[in-house]
Amino acid sequence: MIIYCLLGITLLFAFFTLFLVGRRATGIGQNQSRLALAITGGIFLYLYGAWVLLSLYLKYAYAIVFIFFLITAITGSKPVETVQLKQRYRPFSWLFSLILLVLSIMYFTGSVGKNYGVANLSFPLKHGDYIVFQGGRGLPTNLFHYRRKGMVYAMDLVKLNRAGNRANKIFSSNLGDYAIFGDTVFSPCAGRVLKTAQNNPDNTPPNRKRGPTNTNQVLIATNDYYVFMCHMKMNEVFVKVGQPVTTGQPLGLVGNSGFSIEPHLHIQVQQNTHNGAPWYKEPPMHIEFDGKEYMLFERITSNQ
Repeated sequence: MIIYCLLGITLLFAFFTLFLVGRRATGIGQNQSRLALAITGGIFLYLYGAWVLLSLYLKYAYAIVFIFFLITAITGSKPVETVQLKQRYRPFSWLFSLILLVLSIMYFTGSVGKNYGVANLSFPLKHGDYIVFQGGRGLPTNLFHYRRKGMVYAMDLVKLNRAGNRANKIFSSNLGDYAIFGDTVFSPCAGRVLKTAQNNPDNTPPNRKRGPTNTNQVLIATNDYYVFMCHMKMNEVFVKVGQPVTTGQPLGLVGNSGFSIEPHLHIQVQQNTHNGAPWYKEPPMHIEFDGKEYMLFERITSNQ
């Protein structure tokens, strides 16, 4: 199961980076490559680590412990233990450090090429803490969406419970265990409903065999762009095709229909070029919520 693999990799890498920096208290100048690997690894893990699969609060705890170990390593007067890398391993350490540094920079910059503009939307979920489960400026942060050209800036949103997790378990087959299941989706913009679907059953996690074309959805058209939202709950779409909608108007409930292994809201925006092409073949646009762009695993608090 990919969920357990991602969590396991996150925790193992966390112990590894803490080991690297925690075993050093002095003598940094003798082993710069080891410290560089620890620092770049810590930054990478803070940005990309799948902490939310257990609790988002672990991410903050890890950062505090890592910084404490790092300060101790830099300012400590006595070595805890001096473990130096063998000379032949140091080039590999520098190489991995460089790769992790580049990936950390790309977390903020992405690598998708041409920018077709930004759609500033109202956040479509209210009354709680949410997180970008998938999303970002293309590769490497939006890896799962990048396979489809029109989804390079798409986002998957989940809700956090009080424990900082998106579900009551690491992975559950019970839809009710997921904090976002049944959450109300509000229109992120004013426009006209171009397409809806609500007759597709909600998947039992992790089953997603019904595929991407069998998802409950709402498609809104504006003069500048199309906003597509899907994986909504069966028979819980509140609007009709051709209906005008205003920003903040309820559209339906979050479900788990279509190509989805667990409840979440998928949202993407395509430019409206008025050239007659299908909406999903139009150029993809960056998404901002209430004037701010959010990255992978970034928290969004909405108490409107």
